[in-house]
Amino acid sequence: MIELLFSQYKDYSNLFIFLELTAVLFGIVSVLFARKNNILVYPTGLVSTLIFVYILLEWKLFGDFIINIYYSIMSVLGWYLWTRKKNGADEFPISIMNGKDYFISSLIFTITLLFVAFVYQFFDKFTDWTAYVDTLTTALFFVGMWLMAKRKIENWIIWIVADIISVPLYYYKGLTFSSMQFLLFTIIAILGYLEWKRLLQKQI
Repeated sequence: MIELLFSQYKDYSNLFIFLELTAVLFGIVSVLFARKNNILVYPTGLVSTLIFVYILLEWKLFGDFIINIYYSIMSVLGWYLWTRKKNGADEFPISIMNGKDYFISSLIFTITLLFVAFVYQFFDKFTDWTAYVDTLTTALFFVGMWLMAKRKIENWIIWIVADIISVPLYYYKGLTFSSMQFLLFTIIAILGYLEWKRLLQKQI
C-alpha cells in the first residue's frame, strides 16, 4: 500500500520532496489558524503558496500555478484586511454573504474559469481529464480565497467542495503528499465551518 502511494517519488530529487513536504506542512498549519480565525493564517499560508508556485511551474500545472500566484496576492490582501479595526473592533468580522458577495463571487468564478480555460487552450494542454477538473477547482479556490479574505463563513463550503475534488486529482498527478494534504484540508474545513458558525452565533 505504501509503495503504491509513494512509488512516483522514486524519480524525484530530495530537494523537490523537501519543498513539497515543507509547503504541505505550512499549508496545514495555515488552515488550522484559519479555523481558529487567527490572522497567522496568512503569513504561514504565504510560505506554502510561494513554494507551490515554484513546484507547479516546474510540473507545468498551469491552473494550480495560477491558483498559488493568486493565493499569494490574496494572502497579502487578507492579511491587511484582517488587521483593520473600526471603533476598536474588526472591520471585517465573521459574517454571512449578502447579494453583493454572491455577485462578486459569481463574477470571480466565471472570469477565472474562462481565463484558465484560455491558458490551457493556448498551451494546448487540454489533453487529459485533469485539465478540465483543474480548471474547475481553480475557479472554486479563487472564490474561496476571496470569501476568506472578507471573513465570509461560506468560504468553508467552497473549500470543502474543492478539497474533496483535489484529493484524487493530486494523487493522479503524482503528488501524493499534496493529495493527503487535501484530504486533511477537507476535514479541517468541516471543523472550520462549525467553529466559525459558533463564533458567528457568539457575535450575534
